[in-house]
Amino acid sequence: MTLPLLLLGISIISFMLLNFAPGDAAEITLRRQNGGVTPSREAVAELRQELGLNDSLPVRYARWVSNAVRGDLGESYRSGGSIATELFRRLPATLLLAATALALAVATGIPLGVMAAVKRGTWVDTACRLLALIGAAVPSYVLAPALMLLFAVYLDWLPAIGYGSPKTLILPAVALSFGTMAQLMRLTRASLLEVLDHDYMRTARAKGLSDSVVVWRHGLKNALLPVVTVLGTSMGYLLGGAVIIETIFGWPGIGQFVVTGIFQRDYPVVQGFVLYVAILFSLVNLAVDFTYRWLDPRIHFGGTFN
Repeated sequence: MTLPLLLLGISIISFMLLNFAPGDAAEITLRRQNGGVTPSREAVAELRQELGLNDSLPVRYARWVSNAVRGDLGESYRSGGSIATELFRRLPATLLLAATALALAVATGIPLGVMAAVKRGTWVDTACRLLALIGAAVPSYVLAPALMLLFAVYLDWLPAIGYGSPKTLILPAVALSFGTMAQLMRLTRASLLEVLDHDYMRTARAKGLSDSVVVWRHGLKNALLPVVTVLGTSMGYLLGGAVIIETIFGWPGIGQFVVTGIFQRDYPVVQGFVLYVAILFSLVNLAVDFTYRWLDPRIHFGGTFN
């Protein structure tokens, strides 16, 4: 019951914000079709009537929702094509980029966080914390051109733009994952430092277990609960951040489609994208809940412990 209400609330807020944005969608669409020439008032009025923009907001929202629950997200003002078709056609590229970025962030952030906690107070810890600070301070839209300039222009190791080969995935995935990697590193370090001081960790060492077994098998599993929470929110961040990264690297995902829709006031495109992100984000959070149960069997979905 919570998921439908959540999606309903998100759709209402996004619909209202989009329609309060400055600019007339009909006028912008006609100006683009006419090569930048300002259209006549009669043409704008005719297109507004054709697109249903003269109806009140509640009527337009009710019409959109009734179509959306049947899987019809409407048609683009700009191209006239089905939005659902366009989103699903571009979805694999976006999911590939976001999933690769998440896997890269996990594969680097968690081990570096463990290393920093185990080597607390050493130069290793300082270097990891400095890296995490840089990752938190530098946004992806700044890092992406820097990576492109270094590895594609100066060193000529990787392609700057493109799609279809593993090499074209490296730069956008690194740029998208860097902030999440830094967040995972900091959280893993802080959580593991707290776990290392518990009595059961000292007991495990007293039994003669090696430090690696104590840290990775006993300590890390108990330190992962807050990390898993961040992973759930990070997937939503990566899906949203992919819009910018895809535009910079020419990645043929949903990002370019949505950015063009925003500038052209193509409301159905943006509304469909918001709904798609909300559904994926909700599904990821559901997966996080099941992961909690696997990591700590005492946790029940009612929020209590045995």
